[in-house]
Amino acid sequence: MARPTIADIAREAGVSKGAVSFALNGRPGVSEATRDRILGVAERMNWRPHSAARALGGARAGAVGLVLARPARTIGLEPFFSHLLSGLQAALSGRGTALQLLVVEDTAAEIEVYRRWTSEHRVDGFVLVDLQVRDPRIPVLEELGVPTVVLGGPGRHGRLPAVWADDREAMTSIVEYLAALGHRRIAHLAGLPSFQHTQRRIRAVRDAARRLGLADAVSVPTDFSDAEGAAATRALLARPGRQRPTAIVYDSDVMAVAGLGVATEMGVAVPGELSVVSFDDSALTRIVHPSLTALSRDTFALGEQVATALLAQVDAPGSAQDVRNPTPRLTVRESTAPPGADRNGPLDPGH
Repeated sequence: MARPTIADIAREAGVSKGAVSFALNGRPGVSEATRDRILGVAERMNWRPHSAARALGGARAGAVGLVLARPARTIGLEPFFSHLLSGLQAALSGRGTALQLLVVEDTAAEIEVYRRWTSEHRVDGFVLVDLQVRDPRIPVLEELGVPTVVLGGPGRHGRLPAVWADDREAMTSIVEYLAALGHRRIAHLAGLPSFQHTQRRIRAVRDAARRLGLADAVSVPTDFSDAEGAAATRALLARPGRQRPTAIVYDSDVMAVAGLGVATEMGVAVPGELSVVSFDDSALTRIVHPSLTALSRDTFALGEQVATALLAQVDAPGSAQDVRNPTPRLTVRESTAPPGADRNGPLDPGH
């Protein structure tokens, strides 16, 4: 069935095309009765504005875009993204703005989507996530001139405004806590090494370990999936004797839960023989046994803040400033204890 046009609506309503244009765009020039009749006809005909025509008229698209170049299976599993998306949509809905989400296979495809959606006037702005080392997306979005807010930082995002929290400070707090418990061999199951926040967390672990005089602190990159988290945990726990870490920090709660399962499978007691910490906190960390020590933050509120910053940028391009969120704070639960702790006896000096 052919898409209805303004001419079709005018013919059905018995008015001129100009009157239809005035009514559909909320402009004066027609009576309220005529406007209501035209809008009723448009609704019955299921008319929707054409994006190209809307762009030529300078009207807004009423949507913002989020393009994710991550494995779809990891996005579906991570509570962080579901909470972030919920927060984004909650703030956008209050302004009658939709969230257009697309998952693509790589950065090149992501950049192509930015160019296409901008040329088609599909969205009024973008949310950019997963900042990369030497990120090729930044100059493209600056060139396109579309309002964009980056989730992540600090720095290395060109002239684009950002909403960020200090990953380095947060990771340092974890290492300091574990060191205070007496751990000297710590492993870190990191995310994708191309991400800026992964590199910041790896450097934070390395620098804190050196400052605190830890015997060993290794970071192992993964793709954030439960499968890679489990495989890396199994390899770490299979190390002989004093080469095995007494604490593992996971960059996501999904990996932390997978790692807890591997420890149980291998007969490694948590927290008696191994302490487990998650960089992300969600219901997952609270419903497993033992419950997981984790960095806590309100990811829903973070999504709301990003959306609010982007809408402000759409309303007044170039006006937005970087916004720093509070650093996530450690919530201590049952999965951490001094190394070799036996709840029924003294510490094992061999650890």
